[in-house]
This record gives sequence, structure tokens and C-alpha cells, in this order.
Amino acid sequence: MKPIEIQLTYDFICPWCWIGHRHLQAALAQAPSDTAMAIRYLPYELNPDMPKDGADRKAYRSAKFGSWARSQAMDAQVALAGRRTGAEFHYDRVAVTPNTRLAHRLMFFAAGKGDAASTEALFESVFHAYFSEGQDIGQAELLAALASRAGFEAQEVRRFLATSAGEREVVAAERQAQLGGVRSVPTLRIGNTLISGAQPAAALADALRQAAAQNAAAPGA
Repeated sequence: MKPIEIQLTYDFICPWCWIGHRHLQAALAQAPSDTAMAIRYLPYELNPDMPKDGADRKAYRSAKFGSWARSQAMDAQVALAGRRTGAEFHYDRVAVTPNTRLAHRLMFFAAGKGDAASTEALFESVFHAYFSEGQDIGQAELLAALASRAGFEAQEVRRFLATSAGEREVVAAERQAQLGGVRSVPTLRIGNTLISGAQPAAALADALRQAAAQNAAAPGA
């Protein structure tokens, strides 16, 4: 039987993308052990015009949402939802809203290596570095360190990020997502089912079961 195809369109500055990924992990854990999955992480920059070095988060969020108090209230809601999945949000440590292009290029590099477990570990670690530790994930040296911990060769990552490698592919993937109707993240496609937002693990598990049934019924399965 062919693997269930899963696409997760995301941005690393989107807290609901991390929460949605945690929900997906919980749903995958409920699937039969012999169910094959093929997961693709597709980039989507919420702030494509963000300066390369990012922006002061307090100033940026205050301008975006009308006040710092409103931003903090939204952060508190996210932190509560995150704790339910085991994701720790420490917004008091986050000083910079980063440009995420380098991080998306890093995920393109990781996907090209074909190691699904290391790629997933890296995906999680970038979110953790930003939301839990307050680190600037727009910095190449930090990304190289995170990649190394996930099992990739740090010097190879540094060389990759020092060039324009992956740039065209990331931009093309983002454009394709927009043409495909993606207007917000996270957006999940599980088999033929499109799911917007960080839906509960139970809903994702249902989609996985439907995809598995469709695969089993497909000619030649």
C-alpha cells in the first residue's frame, strides 16, 4: 500500500503551526504501526517583507495589533493552548520577530537529505528555539547548531546557507501554496483532505483513517 501523503504548510513564527504539528504527532501516534506516512513541510512566510535581521518584537506586534497589551493577551492564549500539547511558550524571552527565509531554506536542505526522523526533529527544534528559548532563528549560525543537534553536518549547513541555494525553491513553493488557495497557516493536507488551522488530534486521526481507507481501496493497492 502506498504511503499516506501529508503536507504541512507552515511558518516558523506561527505559534499555531507548532501546536498544529504537535496535534499531528499525536494523531500519527494513534495510527497502526504498519501505516506508512510521507510528510512534506511546505514553506509560507507570513512576513515576506520582514527585514533580514528581523524587527523588535514589542514594536512590531504593538503596531500590528494596535497595542502591546492586546499582543500579550493573545500570547497568553497561545501559551495555554501550547501547554496542552507539551509545547512551552516563553514570550518574555522573545525580543526579535525574525525573518524566516533562512529557516525555510534549511528545511529544504534537510528534506533533500531524505532522513525523515532528522527532518522532523529539526522542524521541532526550530520552533522550540524561538518560542521556548527566545532565540533569533533568522541567524545562520544558530540554525547550523540546531541542524547539527538533529543529525546534520553543521559545516555543510553553513556552506549551504551562505549561498542562495534553496532560495528559488522556497519562493516557488510559497507561490504554489498561494495559487493553491492557502491564505493562512497551518494548512494540512492529509490524503485528499484539506484542513485549515491547528485542528485537534482527533480530527487529524479521522483524516488519517479516511486516507488509509482510500489508499486501501485504490486500484493496485
